[in-house]
Amino acid sequence: MKSIFLLLLSSIFSRPLRAEDAPRPDFPSGPSGLTIEYGYELLAHTEKYLGPQGTVLHNNKNLMSCRNCHIDVGIREHGNSWLDTHGLYPQYRSREGVVQTLAERINTCLVHNNLGRELPTNGNEMKSMLSYFRWIARGRPILDKDPDQRLISLDFLARAANPSDGKTIYMNRCASCHGGDGQGRLTADKASYIYPPLWGEKSFMNGASLSRLSLLARFVKANMPYTSKAQKPTLTDDEAWDVAAFVASHERPKWKGKPAFPDLSEKPYDFPFGPYADSFSAEQHKYGPFKPILDYWVKRKGTQASDPTTGI
Repeated sequence: MKSIFLLLLSSIFSRPLRAEDAPRPDFPSGPSGLTIEYGYELLAHTEKYLGPQGTVLHNNKNLMSCRNCHIDVGIREHGNSWLDTHGLYPQYRSREGVVQTLAERINTCLVHNNLGRELPTNGNEMKSMLSYFRWIARGRPILDKDPDQRLISLDFLARAANPSDGKTIYMNRCASCHGGDGQGRLTADKASYIYPPLWGEKSFMNGASLSRLSLLARFVKANMPYTSKAQKPTLTDDEAWDVAAFVASHERPKWKGKPAFPDLSEKPYDFPFGPYADSFSAEQHKYGPFKPILDYWVKRKGTQASDPTTGI
């Protein structure tokens, strides 16, 4: 009996961890706790409730969940954390060129990352998600900009990031979960992803936040492979930049709706799609080196194009 137990234990800890392995929070009791818990479920299992065959609404065209880009459903520091998000809104968003509420920001994510439609901002689903954001922010100060713990800090490369070198890293370190073709791994019933697709028609849209190389590299550095933690990353800085460049080099669904960044001087230095208000090439805006672009904008105007955290 003991040997069987040890074998089972070994099989659990030898397989790669998945997002659903994260510990579930202890929600408050009563009606408010049920609302918060429903918000958590919508964000943790978006495809179940709002996916192509969603039990609540056939809203989104892909099977990605919010937790795919926000580790541990937004509560892991440096995992694209939501811990301080509630206090950051309403917020001016240079990508849209308007002040957005948090409900409006959630809707832009549903459109750009889940290839979906906007939800009614006064509906039960939106109210529940907002309740979850408010609950995880309890006791935290209200900030005027994205906090340092949202994503790990990462020094710029003096060179351009290299997709070719990144491919080697990807095949050795990432393909076992996300597949050599980058299309992720589905559950047996094909209803959701164990590991999400990183490019292609079932992944997030061009122009979504993680299509910016600086944000993707910082996310990868602190969280990938999935067993990694920001306190003890397994990739070097160069590896994080290069594997992010390899992922970013692939095609994905096209941006729809209004053009991003109506004020081009507010377009971030690494937004990978033109037009631009400077003379740097589209290639350099996509892969770097980024410091010359930053230096140009700091000297010229000091706009959000020089802000490494803009566009999140």
